[in-house]
Amino acid sequence: MRTQGRLLFCWLCLQVIFATVLSDVWKAEVVSELKTLVSSCVVLPCKFQYPGKQLPDSRIRGIWHQQAKHDQRIYHEDSTEIADSFKGRTRLLGHLGEKNCTLEIDEVKNHDNGPFCFRAEIPSIDKYSFVESCVALNMMSAPEELKLEQMKTLEDGVPATFKCSIRHTCPSHPPTITWSRSNSEATWSNRDILHGNWEVESLLIFIPTEKDDFTHLNCTVSFHGGLQSSVSSLIHVKRKSCSLSTIVAHMLLRNRSQKVIINLAEPSILSVCHFMYEPCFVFL
Repeated sequence: MRTQGRLLFCWLCLQVIFATVLSDVWKAEVVSELKTLVSSCVVLPCKFQYPGKQLPDSRIRGIWHQQAKHDQRIYHEDSTEIADSFKGRTRLLGHLGEKNCTLEIDEVKNHDNGPFCFRAEIPSIDKYSFVESCVALNMMSAPEELKLEQMKTLEDGVPATFKCSIRHTCPSHPPTITWSRSNSEATWSNRDILHGNWEVESLLIFIPTEKDDFTHLNCTVSFHGGLQSSVSSLIHVKRKSCSLSTIVAHMLLRNRSQKVIINLAEPSILSVCHFMYEPCFVFL
């Protein structure tokens, strides 16, 4: 009896050890929840670990499926294995041999909620479904609000900077940003802000003039899939102050006042304004 008890104890210990080893080897890292815009695309970042040495892509099969139904596949290398509602809309962006299982879902539908899980198969060796690490999607029927930042004070003739930005989850087809002032310089960037979220932004630099005072500057973002969003800002331009290099002299001549304005930058040029008992102002 003692021998049988010891054997049973050893067997249980081995089971615990093997279970721990396997759980350490088969692991997946995904973002548990993502907001996504209907009609656009969404990229599900995914990394995984598998046992043994690193293998080439051709030795590993990657599958994405519904968490509740393993046979409801949204991605498979054999397109005939994919559910009809996802055919032609999914593709694997990551390289399985590099342990990257990132997936793109295009033309997002309002019923593509998931959760979706990754499954790795190494033919004739092993296979594993990471049902404990799945991704759920929260659908947005309209884009998030655009952010438009600008300098507090705009001065006539002084370069001004504006920044327009928005968050998205479609880095494979990032949104484009356009401005209502096509004759100005604009830069564009798309950066990873982690957890499956990205931010696209555009910086606009232009030189405002008095003509721009009380006009609107518009920023428009166009998403993959056709949806658009715009934001507008009312511009206020501070006019230049009078030059301190201007000297104003008053002369009295035959019951009439004569105001002579001399610009020190061009002393040879005199601007003369005549008036009868009323002040007259000339700005150079």
